[in-house]
Amino acid sequence: MRYHAPSREAVDPAVFGRLPLADWREYAALLEGVAWPSIGQLNACLPVDALHRFVAQTSALLADGLHYEQRIAERGDIATREGNWHDLLNALIWLRHGALKQALNRRQIAEIARMGTKQRSRPQDALTQFDEGGVIVLVRDPALLALWDAHDWHGLFWRQRQAWLDGTIRVDLFGHALLELALNPDKLLVGKALVFQSAHEIEIARARAICAEAIASGRLLNDPGELRPLPLSGIPGWHAGNADEAFHRTTVCYQPKRVGREYPGAWLC
Repeated sequence: MRYHAPSREAVDPAVFGRLPLADWREYAALLEGVAWPSIGQLNACLPVDALHRFVAQTSALLADGLHYEQRIAERGDIATREGNWHDLLNALIWLRHGALKQALNRRQIAEIARMGTKQRSRPQDALTQFDEGGVIVLVRDPALLALWDAHDWHGLFWRQRQAWLDGTIRVDLFGHALLELALNPDKLLVGKALVFQSAHEIEIARARAICAEAIASGRLLNDPGELRPLPLSGIPGWHAGNADEAFHRTTVCYQPKRVGREYPGAWLC
């Protein structure tokens, strides 16, 4: 069943104080105001040297016949539906993760040139899944990856709960569809993760840059199988129920590992 986000007036304001939306407080005026932000307000948030801009998605705009990705690549125009949560949240991702968004766009354009606009490739599926539901995960302790590999969710999120609190494992949300789902506090969120490992603490910005370069160069996201499922609702603070151990034994977003499924190792930073 297709997800329909609540209307702007129906959103419980409390969701903006909980993760993951609480991590986007610098855009509170765009998210929490009574009125939808205008395209001009979104563009005002871009850096002055930005190579792209938001444009209203109208019938006149779409009459150019260009694919969404082609319009970005050729004109720098990001078609954006006004009064629409999905597109507003996509705009926020462009504001915070511009380099990653541009890397995805370059790869999508290369695949469109190869496949045409009517067919899709495995790399396109991987790129789209990350664009909609992606998270970047930084891990310092490889033992956590072993739990993740085995889908030992009780171990990863409960026995190792402290690791999520002290920064041994950290998540940087990228997928705008995840933010849209988070508008409904009852939704259980599952991300599509790319994992980076370092024995030392590194800045999130560095991991983003490494990720963007690897995607742009074609070393990442050539197949959806590269993406690990991560039940984000198990992370402390992401769901009210996960402070109870029973949540980590019974919640439906904790799925067993599919027979034969293997995950790629983490990228070393």
